[in-house]
Amino acid sequence: MSETRLAVVSVIVENTDCSDKLNALLHEFGEYVVGRMGIPYRAKKVSVLSVVVDAPQETVNALTGKLGMLEGVTAKTLFSKY
Repeated sequence: MSETRLAVVSVIVENTDCSDKLNALLHEFGEYVVGRMGIPYRAKKVSVLSVVVDAPQETVNALTGKLGMLEGVTAKTLFSKY
């Protein structure tokens, strides 16, 4: 088994039409998700999500890449040093 890394995937959703696809991806990677928090920012008509994951680095990168390929979605990852 690969060594896992703790990371936070930050997601900004500017196109809420893709919410179903975004949630399907998070479900697909659900075994690695420690927790998630979503905040609708109505004044800017966006949603901001923080997803904490504990997974091999390649898996975290795959999730971030797939999220970022959704139209109107930006995703970045911050890895723990440990």
